[in-house]
Amino acid sequence: MLKNIIRFYTRYFAVFVVICGVIAYIKPAPFIALKPFMSSFFALTMFGIGIVLDSRDFIAIARHPFPVFVGTVAQFTIMPLGAWIAARLFGLPPAIALGLILTGSAPGAMASNVMCYVAGADTAYSVSLTTVSTLLTPLMTPGLTYLLAREYFHIDFSAIFLSVVQMVILPLIAGLALRYFLKSRINRIIDIFPAVSVTFIIFICSLVIALNKSYLGMITVPVLSAVIALNLQGMAAGYATGSLFRFDIRRRRTLSIEIGMQNAGLGTVLALKHFSEQSAIPTAAFVFICIITASVMSEIWRRSSLNNAI
Repeated sequence: MLKNIIRFYTRYFAVFVVICGVIAYIKPAPFIALKPFMSSFFALTMFGIGIVLDSRDFIAIARHPFPVFVGTVAQFTIMPLGAWIAARLFGLPPAIALGLILTGSAPGAMASNVMCYVAGADTAYSVSLTTVSTLLTPLMTPGLTYLLAREYFHIDFSAIFLSVVQMVILPLIAGLALRYFLKSRINRIIDIFPAVSVTFIIFICSLVIALNKSYLGMITVPVLSAVIALNLQGMAAGYATGSLFRFDIRRRRTLSIEIGMQNAGLGTVLALKHFSEQSAIPTAAFVFICIITASVMSEIWRRSSLNNAI
C-alpha cells in the first residue's frame, strides 16, 4: 500500500509542483522561511538521485564523452540565441530582453535531473550535462549575456564551483556509495528515494515562486509569450539535436528536458543583483513555465516507455 502511494506521488509530482506553486504565490511567507535550507534541498535531491543511479552509467559516459560535449554546446547555443531572437520577435523592452537573454544564458536546472528520471530518460547523462554546464557558468553566462545584450556582470567562480561540489557532486557520490555498499538493503526501499528528490524539488520551485511573487505579478502577454516560446523551442531543438547525432531515445529525451529547462533561479538572483527588478520578470516566469512543460512531457514519455515495455 505504502509503495503504491509513493509511486503515485512520484509519478504525478507535476501536479504537486503546480499546486504548491499556486499556494506559494498566494501565501509566500511559509515558503520564504525555507530559504536558508535551499542548498540543503539541492543536496538532498541529488543524494536521492545518486542512490537510484547505477555507477556503471557514469563509467560509460566517461568512456564516451562526446554526447556530453554535444549537449553542453547545444545548451549554450540554442537557449541564448533563442532568447535573443524571441526578445526581438516579441518586441520586448530593453530590461525585459536582458532578463530573457540572461535566462537563456544560464546553465541547466538541477530539477531537470529529476524530470529525466521520471521520464525514463538517461538520468546519469542529465546529471553530467547539468554539472558541466554549471561549472562553465562563470565563463559562459556573463560572456553570452555581454555578447547578446551588450552588458557585463561579475560572477564569483570559486563560490559557484564550491556550491556545485557541495550541492551536486558530493551528495551524488554519497548516494552512489551508499547503494554500492548497501545494495541489498537499499534495493528494498529504493522507491523512497525518488519521492525524497521530488519533495525537495517541489520545495525549491515553490520557494523561487514565493521569492519572486511581486515580479510574477508584472508579467504581460508579450513577456509570457516570449518565455513560453523560449522554453518550447529549447525542448524541441534539444530533441532534434539528439536525433541529428543519432542518440538513442533516452538521450534525446534527456537533451530535450535538459536544454529546455534553465537554472532561472540563478538568473533571477543575478538580475536583481546586477540589473533591475524589471529584468527579473522573465527569469522568474521561466521557472514556473519550464517546470510545467517538462513535467507534462516527462509524464507522457513515462507512459510511452511503459506501453512499449508491455
